[in-house]
Amino acid sequence: MLALENLEVVYEDVILVLKGVSIQVPEGSVVALLGPNGAGKTTVLRAITGLLDVHRGRISKGRVMLDGEQISGKTAPQIVQAGIGQTMEGRRIFREFTVEENLRAGGHTAARSDVSAGLARTYDMFPILAERRKATAGYLSGGEQQMLAIGRALMSGPKYLLLDEPSLGVAPKIVQQLRDLIAQINASGTTVLLVEQNAAMALSVATHGYVMETGRIVMDKPVEELREDDDVKEFYLGLRGDERTSLRDVKQYRRRKRWLS
Repeated sequence: MLALENLEVVYEDVILVLKGVSIQVPEGSVVALLGPNGAGKTTVLRAITGLLDVHRGRISKGRVMLDGEQISGKTAPQIVQAGIGQTMEGRRIFREFTVEENLRAGGHTAARSDVSAGLARTYDMFPILAERRKATAGYLSGGEQQMLAIGRALMSGPKYLLLDEPSLGVAPKIVQQLRDLIAQINASGTTVLLVEQNAAMALSVATHGYVMETGRIVMDKPVEELREDDDVKEFYLGLRGDERTSLRDVKQYRRRKRWLS
């Protein structure tokens, strides 16, 4: 199991971004982490993958555990070798490289035979990448680039895959394809932590969900309960119609609406 235990993260030693975050991602599951921009979702992923120092951040309290072993404090390559892969928000592919060069870069910690096997698995999962293996990655469509980013993360053979906003900037038809791919990846034995603002997509594939706001977990429920929660439906599932930016705003709005009626 991947677990964050009472985690606090500060940037530049003064900005407290995560405020006692605890999350569990059981082996074999898909767990969704929802929340508006600025909630701290990407910081959660950086804390897991050892990338906080790149952004002048550090864990000031708590720890990250992977299958009973503390991994907070390990370097990013060590965390990859421990079994965690990640796709970043905005895809972050190597635009000047070909599709295959991007994928091989994702397998840099693996043995040569494992890289060859990883390429075969990735091309089987993403036939469009096989067709375009010699194409320059920067010329792929947004959906194809997202598939490439996921394929690159899978090249290291991770037990746990962290996805940061995979549906961002892609067409609705591609969102559904990505949802199905996440389900396929999970069914093949990879545990997934899915960070998303597209709650409808995330809750359609996850088994459990967390909602973050201003660095804290404000909801922690099975997805069936999240889908039936009135506040989640109003704010995250497409029923909002104004500039409200948090579940707290939704609740205040609903109280005002009842008072005025």
